[in-house]
Amino acid sequence: MTFSGFPTAALDFYDDLEANNSKEFWTAHKHVYDEAVAGPMKELTAALADEFGQAKIFRPYRDVRFSADKTPYKTSQGAMVADGTGTGFYLEISAAGVRTGAGCHMMESARINTFRAAVAHDIYGPQLEKVLADLRGFEVGGESLKTTPKGYDKDHPRIELLRHKSLTAGRMLGFDPVIHTDKLIDTVRGDWRALRPMVEWLNTHT
Repeated sequence: MTFSGFPTAALDFYDDLEANNSKEFWTAHKHVYDEAVAGPMKELTAALADEFGQAKIFRPYRDVRFSADKTPYKTSQGAMVADGTGTGFYLEISAAGVRTGAGCHMMESARINTFRAAVAHDIYGPQLEKVLADLRGFEVGGESLKTTPKGYDKDHPRIELLRHKSLTAGRMLGFDPVIHTDKLIDTVRGDWRALRPMVEWLNTHT
C-alpha cells in the first residue's frame, strides 16, 4: 500500500475518543483506528524511511500505573524516527490535525549540563541561536526552568536557552487539506529537512 493521505475518519475517530475514552468505544471502533490511523501512519513513515530511517510508531495504549488519569487510550497517534540518543524527528495526528516536529523531548541531568555548557560556549551557543532563528514558521519549545540555572548569570545573553531542560521545535499543520493527500509526504519531508540542523546541533554538542 502507498500513502494517499489521512482520511477524515482519522480526525473523527480522535474527536470521538476524546469524548468517550473507554474500552467499549475502542473495541467497537478499532477497525477505524486500524484503517484510518495506524495503516496510513505506517505508509507515511515508510515513504520517509529512505531519507530518515525507520520510524517507531507508538502504542495507542496509555501507561496508567502511576497516573491519576486512568483513561486507557492516547488521544493522538505519534511516530518518531530516532537520530541520535533521545533525539529525532516526530509526527503526530490527533483530533486537532497533523503536527510535525523534531528535537530532544527529554534530557537526563548529565545531558542537560552538557547542553547548557554548549549554549554558554562563545561559538556553539550563537550557532544554536542562528539555527533556531532560521526555523521560520516553527514553534521552539521544550521543558524550561522559570529560574536561573545554577552556575549561570541571570543576565547571560542566552539565558532563555540556558533555562531549557529539553529542546524541541515543530509546527501544527492542523486541518490543512494537504493532510488528506499524498502530498503530505513532501510536507513532512520538507519540515524534517528544515529541522535537521537543530537535530545535528543537539547530536554534536550534547
